[in-house]
Amino acid sequence: MSMTTNQIRNAFLTFFENKGHHIVESSPLIPANDPTLLFTNAGMVQFKDCFLGIDKRSYTRATSSQRCVRAGGKHNDLENVGYTARHHTFFEMLGNFSFGDYFKKEAIAYCWELLTEEFKLPKEKLWVTVYEEDDEAFDIWVNDIGFPADRISRIGDNKGERYASDNFWAMGDTGPCGPCTEVFYDHGEDIWGGPPGTPEEDGDRFIEIWNLVFMQFNRHKDGTMEPLPKPSVDTGMGLERIAAILQGVHSNYEIDLFQHLIKSTAELLKVKDLDNKSLRVIADHIRSCAFLVLDGVVPSNEGRGYVLRRIVRRAVRHGHQLGAKGIFFAKLMQPLIDVMGEAYPGLVEHKELIEKVLAKEEEAFARTLDKGMQILDQDIAELVANNSKTISGETVFKLYDTYGFPQDLTADIAREKGLEVDWDGFEKAMNEQRERARAASNFGTDYNDNFSIDERSEFTGYDYVNQNVIVTRLLKGEQEVERLEEGEKGIVILAKTPFYAESGGQVGDTGQLMGCGASFKVEDTQKLGDAIAHIGYMEKGSISNESELQAFVDAERRQHTMRNHSATHLLHAALRDILGTHVTQKGSLVGPERLRFDFSNPEPVTQEQLRQIEALVNQKIYENHAVEAQVMSMDEAKEQGAMALFGEKYGDEVRVLTMSPFSVELCGGTHVKRTGDIGAFKILSESGIAAGIRRIEATTGAGAVNWMQSAESSLQSIGKLLKSEPSQIADKVNQLMDKSRQLEKTIEALQSKLASSQGSDLASQAEEINGVKLLVAKLEGVEAKALREIQDQLKNKLGSSIVVLGIAEDEKVSVIVGVSKDLTGKVKAGELVNMVASQVGGKGGGRPDMAQAGGKDPAALPAALDSVKPWVTERLS
Repeated sequence: MSMTTNQIRNAFLTFFENKGHHIVESSPLIPANDPTLLFTNAGMVQFKDCFLGIDKRSYTRATSSQRCVRAGGKHNDLENVGYTARHHTFFEMLGNFSFGDYFKKEAIAYCWELLTEEFKLPKEKLWVTVYEEDDEAFDIWVNDIGFPADRISRIGDNKGERYASDNFWAMGDTGPCGPCTEVFYDHGEDIWGGPPGTPEEDGDRFIEIWNLVFMQFNRHKDGTMEPLPKPSVDTGMGLERIAAILQGVHSNYEIDLFQHLIKSTAELLKVKDLDNKSLRVIADHIRSCAFLVLDGVVPSNEGRGYVLRRIVRRAVRHGHQLGAKGIFFAKLMQPLIDVMGEAYPGLVEHKELIEKVLAKEEEAFARTLDKGMQILDQDIAELVANNSKTISGETVFKLYDTYGFPQDLTADIAREKGLEVDWDGFEKAMNEQRERARAASNFGTDYNDNFSIDERSEFTGYDYVNQNVIVTRLLKGEQEVERLEEGEKGIVILAKTPFYAESGGQVGDTGQLMGCGASFKVEDTQKLGDAIAHIGYMEKGSISNESELQAFVDAERRQHTMRNHSATHLLHAALRDILGTHVTQKGSLVGPERLRFDFSNPEPVTQEQLRQIEALVNQKIYENHAVEAQVMSMDEAKEQGAMALFGEKYGDEVRVLTMSPFSVELCGGTHVKRTGDIGAFKILSESGIAAGIRRIEATTGAGAVNWMQSAESSLQSIGKLLKSEPSQIADKVNQLMDKSRQLEKTIEALQSKLASSQGSDLASQAEEINGVKLLVAKLEGVEAKALREIQDQLKNKLGSSIVVLGIAEDEKVSVIVGVSKDLTGKVKAGELVNMVASQVGGKGGGRPDMAQAGGKDPAALPAALDSVKPWVTERLS
């Protein structure tokens, strides 16, 4: 019996664990602290700093099964998914890594042993490639492994420039890179295709299964190749590809994992043809969407959220092509958990949240389709009215870009109506949008632009706010200097410091560095690599390297910040207690005045829930629990149930902050000694910042007291205005609102009566032109929303007629045109209303028998109405 996908994953990790590799958990799909990537797209992403020599780990060998997404930015396979045997938006990359430990000889030997002994692949079925200049790798394959030289392809710079080769790997335009050797599997002569490097290499006979990258260089923006501190190894083998080979199938979609998802989708949608490509698309997309939501991405109209939205909508469109009715995509979470829940328990833990986010997006897309149809129907009606046969490219693009209305659906509707589509105009608008998106993109940052220095500062601020310190480095901008003089701005680096550098959402400390008659004002504290940068200016005197100073942190500001930071931890725990364990932190900002906490929740938090959350946090404050911090391994922290903070990178040892069993989190920030030190906690606001992401702002201590005193003062002022006690204000306001609503109804009734009476009087003013009654009038004292009723009454009373009415109010113009149906062949309401509107600075539209317009030039309305009679006369003659 062949190995299952789960067994293959476990066998790979176990093999390398037995070779001295540390099994590292897959990192999130959102890369931590790497602005060059939209999504994690390879196993080495979380180890990038290790290859650069910036990040020091307790191990020099690692292995992982990394979740990856390629559906946006530079690495985008979306359009191919479902139509080829091996393209996916989501895949798992098996990999082993060496950080200056072993290199080419060992990496190739491990590769050969795993493939031929552990996985028992036939040796004669394998083919190898090396970089043309990499004689070392070629010799290892031939002399050490005994691999036939005639089954090794040497691939040179086949992409037009130096190091641009299929066998020279790079993460991007900058960063770690080096030559690689790849292993291919031969599916046999009955499948078309040739070995890599031949004209037939694009066929499906020879399929790449493993890429061994030998990391030797860090490429800079100017193209220079800087040797890495230690040569390293990065490998990647697609789990889905090796599973297809080991399970004896040709397509990735035939492996056990995908077959379960495809069959479950077919059963849900009552589809009998299991080879339908739409089933493949849906099976692929449920994986990427579920894991993106799990890692904190929510559907939106920009960045990562926009990519997720596109994938969801693509899946839903394919579902509707298969006849899906209502919500179906979110229901595939359970089949996904069946095959991936064991390896990724987060899917099980957050099943409800993921289902809610996906279902909500499905529902939104259904409304999008309805909205798009309304806009398209209106556009088509105007086309028919104007005897046009082409839907403009701008309209198709607006439907697609603004409302997410698929252009292929627009094309289908156009064909049904006998209309054409201006595809050239659509492509022009699309290209302009792509240029705007490219110009605004944040994902092209040079990795080496992040300024850091080769220095390490020891943080002592957990125990001190004042301390004797020694200057180790001074900078003006990015230039190192020997001295900072009075009035100069600069950065001071200290060997040890009580100043907290901004991190984990907590703002940096402020204060002063003083000594020998000198005073440096610290306005902010930030990290520069492992160094702590005190940013500010010299108030007086001067300081130089090796200066001995005294550091004074603004203790009061620090204390306020610590209260808010500790309250943030209690808030996080309270949210999970009241709303559910699906709540996870998605960002925070902790300063001295207030705290801001972003978290995942598919719905707004109700007022009652907010009251419960606030009460629970205050209860934990009153219980006055000790706030304890311990440094331990990540495994020990997980055993204690510690929660990691969003967007943070952690080393082998972590700091665990505990406030009774209620709150246990990883955190490097500063905190109060006991929860009672927080004083009081008050929620200021709750709002939505993105689909599925909510934000709470709150304050503590004196800030909470000040807010409550201010609120009480406002309540008393309102009570005086209403002549009511504060406890009775709500009833008094309700009475006033009821009275206001009654008055509004009375006004509407009077407006309607006024409109009816004006309609009767106006009818007598109509004049006859070639047997047709024409009424043109400027009305006074009538609201715009009454125009339609007056126009209807006049048309009914006049019979075969044309009615044009206009009003001017508050610097705005409203015009309505009614044409009896027997006259629309000669006079169309839309044309007439636009003729009038163009003279008052506006435009309008509508049906051939009724159209409305707005304008912004009231003074021009009389002349515009005067132009109606000659315009109508010309068309009736």
